[in-house]
Amino acid sequence: MPPNTQLDAMLDEAGMSHAGLAVRVNRAGTARGLALRYEHTAVARWLKGQRPRGQVPDVLCEVLGARLRRTVTLDDIGLGAPDTPAHATPLSGFVERAAALWRSDAQQRARLQGAAPLTGSPAVLPVWEWENPPEDADVSRSGSCRVGRADTDMLRAARTHYEQMYRKAGGVATRARIVGFLNSGTAPLLRGTYSDATGRELLRATGGLAAIAGICAYDSDEQGLGQRYFHQALRLAKASGDRALGAYVVALLVNQALFMREYRQAVAFAEAALRAAGGELTPALGSDLHAMQAKAYAYLGDAGSALACIGRAEAAAGRIRPGAEPDETGYVQPGLVNVQVAEALLRLGDLPAARAQAVAAAAAPAHDRGRVHRLAMLARIELRQGDADRGVATAVEMALQARGMESRRLRDRLRDVRDDLRETGSGGAGEAAALIEGALRVPL
Repeated sequence: MPPNTQLDAMLDEAGMSHAGLAVRVNRAGTARGLALRYEHTAVARWLKGQRPRGQVPDVLCEVLGARLRRTVTLDDIGLGAPDTPAHATPLSGFVERAAALWRSDAQQRARLQGAAPLTGSPAVLPVWEWENPPEDADVSRSGSCRVGRADTDMLRAARTHYEQMYRKAGGVATRARIVGFLNSGTAPLLRGTYSDATGRELLRATGGLAAIAGICAYDSDEQGLGQRYFHQALRLAKASGDRALGAYVVALLVNQALFMREYRQAVAFAEAALRAAGGELTPALGSDLHAMQAKAYAYLGDAGSALACIGRAEAAAGRIRPGAEPDETGYVQPGLVNVQVAEALLRLGDLPAARAQAVAAAAAPAHDRGRVHRLAMLARIELRQGDADRGVATAVEMALQARGMESRRLRDRLRDVRDDLRETGSGGAGEAAALIEGALRVPL
């Protein structure tokens, strides 16, 4: 069960210890005729996700509301209807849930770290609800500070800043920075005063930031946390009314599903994004979605569907026009589709075609992180084809390029290449494998 980040944040805001809350709950229960004997250990279990029994949730609202001098609801403390996902709540409740997650993550609460990814219906429902009505009719809000264009411009600039940091340094190094910004710089704006029009811009900008936070969590191998950030970004995209942003977030969920080997889910999510975005789907995003579908079909052993998706990905890539894409799809740089297609063809066993795609990908300009990914794919294909000299040279270039990056996903790539080098057995391969092993010894 997921930790109750909202109750954790509310308790922190109220300045109560676990033992202090237990004492107040017992006292309030006595006033209701209840014989409660809670201690700090019970509060710890609630924060881990256990739901209090009977009238205790209402007592918690009463105690915390009296301390904070405002009305506190069950939704505010994460004890609304059981199993109700955050994105299904009214927007105001969602904002508080999102802010509670950012606060707990910024404080590195142990209950949040290592949260397991949602599976089954809870994993699928956010995509279904993004795709289907009802829409948010009015997102305006009255709060403590007035939000204007300068604020939304600042959030968009922050998204670009953290995305560039991620590309150069990796998600491990970037994650704490962006989460801290969401908690201290973004949450107060969401609780401010804004019109419907300004609110949609604010929610869109926040959705872009939450998506980058999810990418950093994914890259840090915090898959459950990354998934929750992606679900937040999807709810924010829906509230903003920007279908293209929502499709971009679904593409991030597709990528995560591929990593977690949920191949049928990856295909279904990609179909939903392609279908729901409609005319707002850009060529760059369409090419990436089709390419990821091709990988999913390849891992499922469906060569016909994989090749059909490869054709659609390449056709969409040919329609990309620089400067005509939103900021979020800037990751679809020349060569990205080639490396995605190379992985699908490698899985299908077509090494010559896979190598041609990987060579094209490595020859295209790319940001630092993307170049490591492309070189890793090319090295693996060269080594599997028995071209040890080229494979070793590419592996060394990859290892040098990866220096200074803190990314668990790139480390996975390095390990794969290292293992292939060890199987090659040549002297040069052993030296290259040792170089990679030395890089892997540096802790993140």
